[in-house]
Amino acid sequence: MEWLKTLFVVLQVISALAIIGLVLIQQGKGADMGAAFGSGSSGSLFGASGSANFLSRTTAICAVIFFVSTLGITWLGTKKPVESGVLSNSTLPTVAPAQQSGQAVPAPAATPNSEPSKPVVPK
Repeated sequence: MEWLKTLFVVLQVISALAIIGLVLIQQGKGADMGAAFGSGSSGSLFGASGSANFLSRTTAICAVIFFVSTLGITWLGTKKPVESGVLSNSTLPTVAPAQQSGQAVPAPAATPNSEPSKPVVPK
C-alpha cells in the first residue's frame, strides 16, 4: 500500500504545479482594454456562455486529479493495520496434564538456608 500512497503524492504534486502554471498563463475575464469602458461584456455573470477554452478545461481536469489524489492520501493515511492480540498467537506452548497413573509429581528441591514456613513479604 505504500506504493499507492507514493503514487497519490506524486499525482498531487504534479497536478498542483500544473494548476499553478495554467492559472498564471490564463487571461483574466476583464483583461481586455474595452472592458474597462463598458464595451465587450455580455449579459451573463461570468462572461459569454460556452467560453471555456483549452486552458480552462485543462485546469478543471487538473483540479479534479488534485482533489481525488488528496482524498486517496487521506483514505490511506487513516487506515491502520490490524494488529493481532496476544491470545491470537497459535504457537503458544502447551502444558501437558499431570499423569493420572498414580505417579507423584516431584517437588522442587529446597535450598539448605531457606525456611519454607516464612513467606517473603516486600518492604
